[in-house]
Amino acid sequence: MTRALITGITGMVGSHLADFLLENTDWDVYGVCRWRSPLDNVEHLLDRVNRKDRVFFDYADLNDEMSLITVIKKVKPDYVFHLAAQSYPLTSFTAPIDTLNTNILGTCRLLEAIHLIMEEDKEYKPVIHVCASSEVFGRIPADQKPENGINEECRFHPASPYAISKVGTDLLGRYYAEAYGMTVMTTRMFTHTGPRRGDVFHESTFAKQIAMIEEGMIEPKVMVGNLESLRTYADVRDAVRAYYMLVTCDPIPGEYYNIGGSYTCLVKDTLNTLISFSTMKDQIKVVTDPERLRPIDADLQIPDCSKFKAHTGWEPEIPYEKTMKDLLDYWRQRVKKGKFLTR
Repeated sequence: MTRALITGITGMVGSHLADFLLENTDWDVYGVCRWRSPLDNVEHLLDRVNRKDRVFFDYADLNDEMSLITVIKKVKPDYVFHLAAQSYPLTSFTAPIDTLNTNILGTCRLLEAIHLIMEEDKEYKPVIHVCASSEVFGRIPADQKPENGINEECRFHPASPYAISKVGTDLLGRYYAEAYGMTVMTTRMFTHTGPRRGDVFHESTFAKQIAMIEEGMIEPKVMVGNLESLRTYADVRDAVRAYYMLVTCDPIPGEYYNIGGSYTCLVKDTLNTLISFSTMKDQIKVVTDPERLRPIDADLQIPDCSKFKAHTGWEPEIPYEKTMKDLLDYWRQRVKKGKFLTR
């Protein structure tokens, strides 16, 4: 039986990837999570976990190398999707050391654990996906942006400790492929969102606040940060399909790909789209909150995904409007259940 290991299975992307693999393959799915990881995003899978029905959870931590070695030895996954990270750019400004440790050294610990087990078992040759981020490109001046968008060869100019950590993650993936012949591919996914998106991200906190306004829990004001940054959006469900195709469509060790959606707009346009779906759209006011502003912000995030598309045939399928409607409906459901009610 084919086995896939997902680090960060309890996150938005990890949980959607588990859903995709369970629905579209016959693989067994092993999820790595910490003992304290919230299970909200995978609560629909817990019955299957308890019944050992193709879904299994193993406890490990990127900051504990022995726990990673133990899990890799136990599972011997055919495919590894490394999604776990400290993934919040704004948080990285106040917790830079934790961000760098988790994302750079944590990735190194995981890849080293796999490498050590491959040295013990020469027949073991997993396919590994290391998830970096479009944030590695950071602040690209408008006059230096390629005509067709940011391609793989654009220079890195990270604009946060999180982005710096993802530069390290990216380079580590390529290093282990080149140094040890491991089948590691790295992705720089641009903004991807949808149901289960964490409320620390701009479009998700907008949707959450709108849902709370509709329920009368807060006054009709949406608190915002920088609305002038340009973003290209993909649906998380398209993103996980891309990750599956990455590891199954003739994987090339050491390759690195930009992946992203096809809809580009300013953050303020995303806010206006979400407000337009609201039953309170005529009453909602927008208020800038200085605490939501980053010291430096990545902008002009427009990807050139032609390399990945040419290799795999992947194309985004879910329209931007559906993504945003589904995100708002997700928060409406959460708010009605009384969960995540801090603004």
